[in-house]
Amino acid sequence: MAGPGGRMMMGQSGERSMDFKGSGKRLLRRFAPDRRALWVMLAACVLSVGLSVVGPLILGNATDLVFAGVVGREMPEGTTKEQALDGLRDRGQDGLADMLSGVDFTPGQGIDFTAVGNILLVALIVFAAAGLLMLVATRASILVINRTMYRMREDVQTKLARLPLSYFDKAKRGEVLSRATNDIDNISQTLQQSMGQLINSLLTIVGVLAMMFWISPLLALVALVTVPVSVFVAARIGKRSQPHFVQQWRTTGRLNAHIEEMYTGHALVKVFGRQEESAKDFAEQNEALYEAGFKAQFNSGVMQPLMLFVSNLNYVLVAVVGGLRVASGTLSIGDVQAFIQYSRQFSMPLTQVASMANLVQSGVASAERIFELLDAEEQSPDPVVGARPKELRGAVSLEKVSFRYDPDRPLIEDLSLAVEPGHTVAIVGPTGAGKTTLVNLLMRFYEVTGGRIALDGVDVATMSRDDLRAGIGMVLQDTWLFGGTIAENIAYGVQGEVTPEQIEEAARAAHADRFIRTLPDGYDTVIDDEGAGVSAGEKQLITIARAFLSDPVILVLDEATSSVDTRTEVLIQKAMAQLSHGRTSFVIAHRLSTIRDADVILVMENGSIVEQGTHDELLLAEGAYARLYAAQFAQAVVEVD
Repeated sequence: MAGPGGRMMMGQSGERSMDFKGSGKRLLRRFAPDRRALWVMLAACVLSVGLSVVGPLILGNATDLVFAGVVGREMPEGTTKEQALDGLRDRGQDGLADMLSGVDFTPGQGIDFTAVGNILLVALIVFAAAGLLMLVATRASILVINRTMYRMREDVQTKLARLPLSYFDKAKRGEVLSRATNDIDNISQTLQQSMGQLINSLLTIVGVLAMMFWISPLLALVALVTVPVSVFVAARIGKRSQPHFVQQWRTTGRLNAHIEEMYTGHALVKVFGRQEESAKDFAEQNEALYEAGFKAQFNSGVMQPLMLFVSNLNYVLVAVVGGLRVASGTLSIGDVQAFIQYSRQFSMPLTQVASMANLVQSGVASAERIFELLDAEEQSPDPVVGARPKELRGAVSLEKVSFRYDPDRPLIEDLSLAVEPGHTVAIVGPTGAGKTTLVNLLMRFYEVTGGRIALDGVDVATMSRDDLRAGIGMVLQDTWLFGGTIAENIAYGVQGEVTPEQIEEAARAAHADRFIRTLPDGYDTVIDDEGAGVSAGEKQLITIARAFLSDPVILVLDEATSSVDTRTEVLIQKAMAQLSHGRTSFVIAHRLSTIRDADVILVMENGSIVEQGTHDELLLAEGAYARLYAAQFAQAVVEVD
């Protein structure tokens, strides 16, 4: 369900109504790759509807035979039809004579059950064939819809992989998840429930209308009197209900984002006593969803009873005018019976199309949300043939680099830096100084707005992102594990086969081997994506082991030891010293004790490097680094006291 991320992608509900026509056409165009199956479905539908439409006419002939037999049996045998009708007129029964003049009866002859049976057999064959063809159409429809949704899911997954990090910085995770799951499922259900039925209904309307004009143009025109009323009702209600469907799915997205946030931060919500506030926010979002859903469903739900009322009016008009036509002898009872069936068949698809309006509107509302995601601005494409360093050694240079998240607010301006291969560079500074941004620019999670970053003399902008990131190992403050075994999580950073010995060696280097072996199944212990069963520090050790195993040329540690105890931190520092040997390392740290041995320490403030040097050199300079160090030392003394 989505959340405040809707700010970025849609703005507040009601800002603009949905482009129903444009989104609907775009959704239909996604069926193009399955044209052949669509033609099969359409051909089967046409034949099925054609046979179904002919059925009532055949049954009308059977009714005429039965009625003719009943009338003929009551007439004096040995006379002709004209003589029998003249006799009725002589007795003053002109109305009855006029009515029977349209009946093909033979005086003295009863019902021809053989002929009636043959007609009913033909009708049975026709309806059976119509059913089989509809089965073929339904199967083709299911095939087309599922293939289309398969491609749409693939497109969404591919799009998410191509979106820049800035997109996810602005969007709530629950909002993105809602589009990738709820909205796609809603489109799938809408198509499954409405597409085949909609095509069948439209074809039925055309076929039935043709048969009605075939039987009686006058009655057909009478039946069409109510069509403008039906169209007016459908258009008015559709226009009223569509904004509510858009609002319903937007509110669903916001509610999802709220639930996802509260579940992810469940412990913090309880620690800070925010359960009541969280419940209040949930109640507000839930109430908004209730209101939007109620209005959407109520407005669209009114359509079916109104259409049923119009259909009944149509039935009454056809019955009255048809009865008069039979009485005048211009139509047979079988024709009127068939026509009344046709009027019902004509009204039913109109009602069905109207009743599907809420489904279609809801599905197209979800489709627009998917298309908004698919139309989001992507990260700049990689070069067709990306440049590569002749030898990947780990030399990094920043040449007058500028960057800003907001065009009006500069963050990094004219920053230059040269890092030799194998050196460890520590980056320190207050929050918001641009430390993590610097690493994100190196990884090309963001693109520089000025200057350039080079790896071994090659501009990273001319390299493919995969080639660039293949040589970089990264350990973040926020650990990420996926559902699987610990061994699989450690091996995640390596392409290709990895032996158990290599996994265990990496775990030992990260000092994770000991605690892993204490688990019930050791390296085969299954953990979920939340890392249940292992502590925060142990999860961090697993991610560090993953970086060890990837054997990168450049190592990025963003507060990598923040979740481990002091003893483990010392062990990791020793392991990092071994891992960093011969590798370029970038270490982002707030705890200055962890970066004393760095070759170069960069002190950043407001996006600029204000100091650089070794630990001892910077302390002697008594500048920004010395102040940070003194502040941390004083804090440590206070904590001990």
